[in-house]
Amino acid sequence: MLGEDVERTVRKFALQNAIFYKGQANPKAVVGKVMGECPDLRPLSKELIPLINDIVSDVNSLSFERQTELLQEMDSTMMVREKKERRTELPDLEGCSEVTKVVMRIAPGPSGPLHLGHSRVAVLNDEYVKRYDGRLVNRFEDTNPEKVDPEAYDMIKEDLAWLGVEVHETVFQSDRFPRYYDVMRSLTGMGHGYVCICDSEDWRASKVSCKACPCRDLPIDEQLDRLDRFLSSGYAAGEAAAVIKTAIDHPNPAVRDFIALRQVDHPHPRTGDRYNIYPMMNLSVAVDDHDLGMTHVLRGKDHLNNTHRQEYIYGYMSWNKPRFFHYGLVSIPDTILKTSMIGNGIKDGTYRGWDDVRVGTLAALRRRGIEPDAIRKFWSEVGMKQVDVQVSWDNLFAMNRDIIDPKAKRFFFVPDPVELRVRFEGEAESSCPVHPDSPELGQRTHCFLNDFLVHICSDDMEELRDRGMIRLKGFCNIAHGEELRHAGDDMEVTRQGVKVVQWAPPGSVEAEVLMPDGETVSGLVEPISAQVDDMVQFERFGFVRIESLKPKVRAVFAHR
Repeated sequence: MLGEDVERTVRKFALQNAIFYKGQANPKAVVGKVMGECPDLRPLSKELIPLINDIVSDVNSLSFERQTELLQEMDSTMMVREKKERRTELPDLEGCSEVTKVVMRIAPGPSGPLHLGHSRVAVLNDEYVKRYDGRLVNRFEDTNPEKVDPEAYDMIKEDLAWLGVEVHETVFQSDRFPRYYDVMRSLTGMGHGYVCICDSEDWRASKVSCKACPCRDLPIDEQLDRLDRFLSSGYAAGEAAAVIKTAIDHPNPAVRDFIALRQVDHPHPRTGDRYNIYPMMNLSVAVDDHDLGMTHVLRGKDHLNNTHRQEYIYGYMSWNKPRFFHYGLVSIPDTILKTSMIGNGIKDGTYRGWDDVRVGTLAALRRRGIEPDAIRKFWSEVGMKQVDVQVSWDNLFAMNRDIIDPKAKRFFFVPDPVELRVRFEGEAESSCPVHPDSPELGQRTHCFLNDFLVHICSDDMEELRDRGMIRLKGFCNIAHGEELRHAGDDMEVTRQGVKVVQWAPPGSVEAEVLMPDGETVSGLVEPISAQVDDMVQFERFGFVRIESLKPKVRAVFAHR
C-alpha cells in the first residue's frame, strides 16, 4: 500500500506539470518525474501508475488559479520552471589567427530603415568583431540614387545603435566614385576591362552563347579612349557600359563578363549632379572591401555568384582576398519586409509610418516592445548554418518573454467591458500581486464597502448568465439570480468549473491596445503604476508596451 508521502509527491509533480502546461498535467510526464525523484518506487509501478492517473485527473479538474494556490502551499520552490539555456553561441570564425586584426563590415542600402532580415548580418558581424576585438565598418551602399531615401542614413544609424551594434567607421560609397573610376582604368589598361557600345540585349545574348561581343577584344588604347569618353559623359544614356572580363566560356553564365559602370542621369541626395557614371555592386564592393582592409565577409549564399565575380577583380589587381562565408537564406513568414513596398504604403496611406506594427521594420518591433537582446539571441541561435531555414516568430517572442517577464508588472485589462452592480453588505478587499515573483513590488489592493460596481468582459458576462456564477480573480465569487450578488470568497467553486475572470475595479481607466494586425482593442484597465515605454502584462491578454497614459492608456501589443 502506497503511503501519504508518495501521494503527496505525486500530487506535487502533477500540480507542477499542470501549471507549466496550461492547466493540464500529462500522466506520462508525471510518472517520469516521480520515478526520477523516487527510483525505489519503480518495482511498485503497477500500483503507482493507477494512483498517478487518479491524481492527475483530479488536478486537471481544478482551475489554474486553484492549482497554483495548492502548489504554492505544498512547495513554492516548484513554481519556477528550470529553464534550459538555449545555445546561442556562434562558432569560431576561421582564419582569425592569420590576421593582425579582424575587420568586418555591414553594408546597408539607404532606401529605408532596417528590418528584421537586415538585422541578421548586423548582429552576426557585431558579435564576431566584439569576440575578436576587431573593427566594424558601416558602409552605406548608396550607388542607386533613385532608391536612396535621405532620411534612411540617420534611421539606419539609430537602428544599429538600438541593436547594440558598435560601428567604428562609417563610409559612403557615394564619396568614392573617383576611386572606382581609377580601378576601372587600371583593369582596362591591363586588358581586363572594356567599354561596350553594343545593344544590351545583343551583349547578353553573346554571353549566353559563350561568344565575345565585337567590343571585347579591341586594342587597349582604344578601350582606354572609350573609357575616358564614357567617364566624360560622351555617350548618350544607355549607349555604353564599362565591363570587366571574366572567362567568356565560364560554365556559369552569371559569372561571364559583368558590367562595372553604368550611366545614371538622376541626381543623388548627397552629391547632386556631380556624377552620372555609377559603379555596379561588384566593382564598388570589391574595391571597398580591399581598401577598407576586410578580413572576413559574411553574406547569404545568394551572393555566391557575386563572390565569384569579385574574385576576378582581386586576382587582376593582385589583392589579398578576405575570407568569404556564405550562410543559408532565411524566410520570415507572415510579415512585410520589402522596404520599397513599405515606403510606397506610407506614401499612399496604407501604413502610418516606418513603425507601423503591421510591418517587420526594427522601428515597428521596437514600438511593440521587442528587446534588442532578444533579436541578437535570435540571430545568434540561427547562426551561420548553410541550409535555408524558415524562422518562427514564436522563437523570437519566447526569447523576448524571457527578458521582459521578470520585470513586467501585472494588471487587469478588460476588453469590451460591461458593468456589474453587485449586492453586498459589509467590507471586502481584493489583492493580487503586482508581480508574482517580486513580492517587494507589493499588491494591487482594492477595498469595497457595501454594494459595489465592477466591469467584466462581455464574453464573461455570457458565462455568468449561462452558468450562474463566476469568480473575480483575486477577489470573490459573483452569483447571478434575480440580482447580482457577492457569493463568498471560497475558491473551491473553481473545482466545479466556475470560470475565473479578469475584472476592472472602480477607478479603472479607458485603454486601447494596438494589435499586430493594425486593429485596436478597447477596454478598461485598472489603475496602473507604470511609465511610458514600460513593458507590462495585461493578465490573460498579453505583454504590451505602454505608449501613453493620458488622456487614456494607449498600449501596443507585443505577444502573449
